[in-house]
Amino acid sequence: MKHLFFLLAVLVIFWACKGPKGIGKIEITEPEVVVDSVEYGVETFDAKFEAWYAMHNSPAKYRSLAYYENWNKQYVQAWNFKALNGAKNSFFQPIVGYDPNEKYGFDVNHKLFYYFQYVENVLKIEIMPGGPRAIH
Repeated sequence: MKHLFFLLAVLVIFWACKGPKGIGKIEITEPEVVVDSVEYGVETFDAKFEAWYAMHNSPAKYRSLAYYENWNKQYVQAWNFKALNGAKNSFFQPIVGYDPNEKYGFDVNHKLFYYFQYVENVLKIEIMPGGPRAIH
């Protein structure tokens, strides 16, 4: 009985020490591409602007993205200068967080430009002398 138990133990040890049955298949997959999900928008908190924008936003009046980016850069600099230097009008208190090196896309640049036009042409608050007067 001892010999049978010993023989069984040796067989179990040999069976346990046996190598792998085969090489597993390694599948190489392409890394998952994660799309940047950062979205930008223009928040004005002015219901009158939203109505005015909806009325004046027409593809027939669209300019190029470069046009809007150029004017927005100038308007943001003028706006933030007034906000930081305590302009007489507290209207300029919030700083506009616009980075000219960031790619905001057409919609954001278009709406921001229209907001500056709304402030100058409808509210009659000058942001920057010599700005475009194309939207009425």
